[in-house]
Amino acid sequence: MNDHAVLLDGVTRTYGRGATEVTALRQVSVAFTSATFTAVMGPSGSGKSTLLQCGSGLDRPESGAVRVAGQDITRLPEKALAVLRRDRIGIIFQAFNLVPSLTAWQNVVLPTRLARRRPDADRVRELLARVGLEGREGHRPAQLSGGQQQRVAIARALLGRPAVLFADEPTGALDRATGHEVLALLREAVDRFGQTVVMVTHDPEAATWADAVLFLRDGQIVDTLARPSAEQISARLGGRR
Repeated sequence: MNDHAVLLDGVTRTYGRGATEVTALRQVSVAFTSATFTAVMGPSGSGKSTLLQCGSGLDRPESGAVRVAGQDITRLPEKALAVLRRDRIGIIFQAFNLVPSLTAWQNVVLPTRLARRRPDADRVRELLARVGLEGREGHRPAQLSGGQQQRVAIARALLGRPAVLFADEPTGALDRATGHEVLALLREAVDRFGQTVVMVTHDPEAATWADAVLFLRDGQIVDTLARPSAEQISARLGGRR
């Protein structure tokens, strides 16, 4: 258990009822080992985002257990779960979730401030520079492009060096060069700081940065490839083995 940053054990999650019921995850069991980078792939509706939401404690399964650093988070009260997410889990959302009235700098340090800790100004400055936002620290979200807002969200998630970082399409709104920088940051978080990264992506090139690629279909894990090439990933997504 100590080697597993995140463990999903027999997790099932359904939405809707009766004729509209959809099973997003079906008895999924998977362990994400500490200090590894895993990409999660599959067609739309395969359960990728639901796996991320259950693994990060944003959603609770109907059955099964989710453990973060050995702790069963499916049984935690909401307040304790919120504290755990703040202190141990980083999340990069597709929708950015920035506060419109705050600057890029203020958005990055907000979780640290809420935890009543003093942010490392040098680290904030370094992260904003690494994601291509040097000189835009004082801009509010409305003054930034969608790609730039995503970079703020990425810097925010990385600032506290969380034990586990969940990323939902982190390079989807970025140009190729900036996306490369972001993936390098995620890879560095694993190799240099021992963080665990779980990334949902549709991009075979992005997935090659991972140690392993997990493939979902119809709410179930159907395959795992270790250090695959972009060609191997594309072939697997196309249904060829």
